[in-house]
Amino acid sequence: MYDYKALQVTVADGVAQVTIDHPPVNLLDTTLIGDLGHFIGTVRDDSSVRVIVFQSANPDFFLAHVDFEFMEHPERFAALAGLVPGDGTLNPMQSLHLALRSLPQLTIAKLRGRLRGGGNEFAMATDLRFAAAGQTWLSQVESRIGIIPGGGGTQLLPRLTGRARALEVILTGDLYDARTAELYGWINRAVPPEELDATVDAVARTIAARRPEQITAAKQAVDGALLPDDLAAALGREGAALAAVYPAPEEIVAKVARAVQAGAQSPDGELDLENAIARA
Repeated sequence: MYDYKALQVTVADGVAQVTIDHPPVNLLDTTLIGDLGHFIGTVRDDSSVRVIVFQSANPDFFLAHVDFEFMEHPERFAALAGLVPGDGTLNPMQSLHLALRSLPQLTIAKLRGRLRGGGNEFAMATDLRFAAAGQTWLSQVESRIGIIPGGGGTQLLPRLTGRARALEVILTGDLYDARTAELYGWINRAVPPEELDATVDAVARTIAARRPEQITAAKQAVDGALLPDDLAAALGREGAALAAVYPAPEEIVAKVARAVQAGAQSPDGELDLENAIARA
């Protein structure tokens, strides 16, 4: 077994339970991205797994966001390419999410807590998303730090919500509750918190009972209907657009550094990240 530092992985009855456990806020840093990259890169060939459920050990944070350190050190972000599947034509987060989206298995995000930026992009790259109502909040926070989503957000979000709502989410950088996300089509369902585990378990077990060939074929057929444009090519266009705003200007980098120094990546700061950034 691979020695994961930030994941707990168990497999039973065709379902892999992947618990993200990277205190204090499940920050998408080198450690967590490396673990996710290894898991996604190897599970593709695991015939014992038909469904994968991603969940968090931290009820306050599913995945916080990509480490703000990469704003100040873009070379460290580029170095992540060696930790994720891909041929290097996309940026590391795009490669990670494309690999996740391309898995032959059915993937489910079981959402509690906050997921912003790259954390939300990761969830959108899964096949199904279920959230605890009143306990889950989602956003693409990048506009608040002077850039745009660059890990697939500009391509995945409009496919779920439509153009107008995607632009609203991306350019406001606001935090959305699970009920609104359900209304927007961002997630499959917002369910009462006490029902979330049972709901996801029932869906996972039902789908895990299908033949692997059925799952793969269904994903390919649906993607063919909904994605007339190749996702890899679309991600390439997103990368080109991101290059116009990242690396960010020095004043934006300094603002983000002040926010981090003020606790933006601590549990308390992450609970109110939007205002933490605004105050920086």
